Amino acid sequence: MNKRGTGVAFIAIAAFLFSANYISAAIFGSGVLSWNDELFNAMLTYVGSPLNVSSIVALMIGIAYIAWGEYEEFKSKKQ
Repeated sequence: MNKRGTGVAFIAIAAFLFSANYISAAIFGSGVLSWNDELFNAMLTYVGSPLNVSSIVALMIGIAYIAWGEYEEFKSKKQ
């Protein structure tokens, strides 16, 4: 797999981790009778921040790989 494909894969992983944070909070609060924003924010705090941190790290790695691949492509076309 080239660097651009690896970057896209890392961005897909970041999107999955970001959505997993909200899905796990929704599953955690599935037994609640009434929903509001404050309650959902409380559920997000119960889930924690490792999924958010992991998604940001994966996003940064993905962007770096795409930029690296584009730089190498530009460099090879220039020569």
